[in-house]
Amino acid sequence: MRPVKLTRLSVEECVDRYVELVRAKTVTGALSAATAEVYGRDVSTFAELAGPGRVLDDLTGEDVDAVLLAFARKPDGRRSSPTAATQSPSSQARFRRSVSAFFKHAALSGWVQVDPMTTATVTARERGGLRAERRALTREQAQGLVGAAREQAVTEPRAGRRDQQVEVRDALIVLLLSTLGPRVSELVRANVEDFYTNDGVRYWRIFGKGGRTRDVPLPGDVAGVLDLYLSGARPATADKALLLSWRGRRLARGDVQAVIDRVQRRVDPARRRSVTPHGLRHTTATHLLADAVDMDAVRRVLGHRDLATLGRYRDELPGELEVAMRAHPLLRERRSGG
Repeated sequence: MRPVKLTRLSVEECVDRYVELVRAKTVTGALSAATAEVYGRDVSTFAELAGPGRVLDDLTGEDVDAVLLAFARKPDGRRSSPTAATQSPSSQARFRRSVSAFFKHAALSGWVQVDPMTTATVTARERGGLRAERRALTREQAQGLVGAAREQAVTEPRAGRRDQQVEVRDALIVLLLSTLGPRVSELVRANVEDFYTNDGVRYWRIFGKGGRTRDVPLPGDVAGVLDLYLSGARPATADKALLLSWRGRRLARGDVQAVIDRVQRRVDPARRRSVTPHGLRHTTATHLLADAVDMDAVRRVLGHRDLATLGRYRDELPGELEVAMRAHPLLRERRSGG
């Protein structure tokens, strides 16, 4: 269960409280002194890497990924061998267990609404390699997924059970994730009333982290699928949620990955690659920036406070540098009459 009231504490404050609790357990015999020391050291390291002044509840699964990778790169001071430049796999696994235990306690104590460890994606193999696999889809892969979603939206629903007639809803989910890059939590929290029209343009008022909102215009094709969904494909219910299951209940975060996978089955295998909801957020940022869209506009679409954060979402694309050099601005021919 989620806590009734969230307590917005800094990472440092939460770690200090947690360490005190761990030390108290040694008095009752619930933990050995050695185990308590390891837990305390690991969560203190976590605070240092995550940023002690940040609000704990603002940390996302991606932030946890970044901390796990940063810890993997830390030199292991206990060893003097040449391989001691990084942490051993066993040390990385122990660190992750310590952080996981910390966040479980944080969720129970009302310091976080959702445990970000549930959305951390860096696997042990990737941490061993010190770099998570590139998550953004290439342009060809992204266009294949978007094309499959657009085609699915206009396909006649299949006959049979109602729980199989979710094609338009699934298409809308994939299009919103691929073109606007919302956080999955923002997507499943969306209500019908959050979408409005101004001067003929459809907007989505997204309620993001820290109580911040942003109004993002929908591309024309996406707005069309939204209207198609609202005009008949959405179950008739008094629930204000935008995305509903066939039973008329608000869709959960965990359901979104299954939706993406279903749409992916329509994509040509040569253009198909598995991707998470957060990977589609990376895809949005990567391709908007690669297409020279203003960085501040991209920041506002994604809901970041500052431009520096975009660096974490900008993935490399195959052939990108070659294209940039071919179109170098200093080597373009001058226009006549200039």
